Amino acid sequence: MSSCYVSGVLAVATFMAFLLHGSHAQLSPAFYDSTCPNVSDIVQTIVQLVQSSDPRMPASLLRLHFHDCFVDGCDGSVLLDNSTAIVSEKDAPPNSNSLRGFDVIDAIKMTVEYVCPGVVSCADILALAAEASVSLSGGPSWTVQLGRRDGTTANLTGANTNLPSPFEPLDILKAKFAAVGLNDTDLVTLSGAHTFGRARCGAFSDRLYNFNGTGIADPTLNTSYLTTLQANCPDGGNETTLNNLDLSTPDAFDNSYYLNLQSNEGLLASDQQLYSTSNDPIASIVGIYAGNQTAFFESFALSMINMGNISPLTGSDGEIRSNCRLVNAS
Repeated sequence: MSSCYVSGVLAVATFMAFLLHGSHAQLSPAFYDSTCPNVSDIVQTIVQLVQSSDPRMPASLLRLHFHDCFVDGCDGSVLLDNSTAIVSEKDAPPNSNSLRGFDVIDAIKMTVEYVCPGVVSCADILALAAEASVSLSGGPSWTVQLGRRDGTTANLTGANTNLPSPFEPLDILKAKFAAVGLNDTDLVTLSGAHTFGRARCGAFSDRLYNFNGTGIADPTLNTSYLTTLQANCPDGGNETTLNNLDLSTPDAFDNSYYLNLQSNEGLLASDQQLYSTSNDPIASIVGIYAGNQTAFFESFALSMINMGNISPLTGSDGEIRSNCRLVNAS
């Protein structure tokens, strides 16, 4: 199949995805062209600066956008601190002592407010920072749809129940993606974000010693990889110890994640089951991405656009926060 044909198909698919997911949301890549034309450059510059001193940060910023969109849509609610009116999503177990990068978003917001006060939402800053993080790490770039407004509430319960968990079986993960309008291809594709970043021992230690209560290790784990992980995460040891999600290129955005799955070297159970679940057709998507990084990159860009279009606030809904941690006048 020629690259021209693949690119043509992607262009049509991207256009159709925008029609299906984005047109009703009133988002547009040109939303700030007249009011804050340099916002993308500002975000890119700050992310690049932070990346030079903290190679983990791009993966953390991408994760912030993901955790925002899966709870009541892409409204910046994940950034809100506790207050008299807000019970923060940051305290939910999937987020607590795990999400990071809030200070980077603060720095971007402060700079943007200096240049374009009261114009750019925190939700859009998260979307732009996610794209910059991927592209600066060697991954694809995409045209970010803009025009989201910020929510004025947080949903701790939603953060506890809606976010996909590394401990959940495949059918539950599929259901959680479907609940926000994403399909099985989006699930496999967006899971590829685990091609960079880190995970704590506590997110997978059951696979090493007592998988599903069996008293033994997960049989799908590569035995050499199991030995390595057990050395880094001893039974009963420190569950906060960090491990590379991708054992070969931990800070680069590439398709190594899928090659790892084919070698039974996926770190999280939720990752490995994408390939190892018997008779599930999504394993074939893993195979496509493992053999064709371009196909993965093109699909990832499309899936990020789809995710960014989950229930955005637009028009007069919500607000443009002056401080991403607080609703206005609070």
